[in-house]
Amino acid sequence: MAARTVTYEEILRDVRAQKIAPIYYLMGEEDYYIDRLSDAIVDAVLSKDERDFNLDVVYGAETNVDKVIELAHAYPMMAERRVVLVREAQAMRTLDGLEAYLAHLTPSTVLVFCHKHGKLDMRKASAKAIQQVGVVFESRKLFDNQLPPFIAQYFRQQGVDIEPRAVQMLAGHVGADLSRLTTEMDKLLLALPKDNRVVGADLVEEQTGMSKDFNDFELMAALAARNVYRANQIVKYYQGNPRSFSIVRTLTNLFTFFSDVMLAYYAPDRTDASIAAWIGKSEWKVRQDVGPARRNYSGVKVMQILGEIRKTDAWSKGVEGCRTPHEELLQDLIYFILH
Repeated sequence: MAARTVTYEEILRDVRAQKIAPIYYLMGEEDYYIDRLSDAIVDAVLSKDERDFNLDVVYGAETNVDKVIELAHAYPMMAERRVVLVREAQAMRTLDGLEAYLAHLTPSTVLVFCHKHGKLDMRKASAKAIQQVGVVFESRKLFDNQLPPFIAQYFRQQGVDIEPRAVQMLAGHVGADLSRLTTEMDKLLLALPKDNRVVGADLVEEQTGMSKDFNDFELMAALAARNVYRANQIVKYYQGNPRSFSIVRTLTNLFTFFSDVMLAYYAPDRTDASIAAWIGKSEWKVRQDVGPARRNYSGVKVMQILGEIRKTDAWSKGVEGCRTPHEELLQDLIYFILH
């Protein structure tokens, strides 16, 4: 097999089509894709009845390359293939010596390494050998602008639509932790009435405990319109409901939003479609808040706002000995943005 580094979708498609490589090295910062692919490989290679004798799961901190090779050389029992799954492979001291196995691998064994929160050093001989005969996949964290398409696609695959406002609520409330995000989306799918195939803001509010009227998404819309009363309403809600408020999440959302506004000033064309393509957001998002904010704030003001958000973030972490409550820091920041 030729050396290749492929995408999540490509690996999943090949695995489901029974195009199985002898070795997979799944690595990177996003656990979700690594877990999904390792599960898909096991499901494709072994039936549930075959797993008792043909699935070996070991952990990097408790094994070494010699033990993994020994397991890989074993033959399947009452099955055509077997799987050796190495979880937490990042804890293994070295993979040196694996290239000898890959030069004379056991064709009935599928070897899967799950290396989380880091990457394999691709300059190593063992890494080059994996590439030559198997599949290397790097699981990357999604950027904020990639979350809405991910959410919409996840529901679409289940034959369900989701309202744009509900998408933004989920993205803003949960963020880019895909494992937690998919758990929340699965809860919504279970709660969705059988005669309703559209997830709305009301259902998101009901199932996540997040207010559909008082959240970061609504705060950004209020700031975009420079609606002082509405923005302060949301801040007051946060102050009275501290469990619904996270300074880290809100500052991250605000920084991303005003960064998008700054980018919008440089779009070659001022149409919603052009700005959306330029900043990597949906046209709906541009119409909802990026466009209004671009009209209501000067470029200089947006630069000042970004600087103030950074400063607030530092203060929230205790820099300069700051002990101001997070709700007050947010109130001061919102006042600065609006005035």
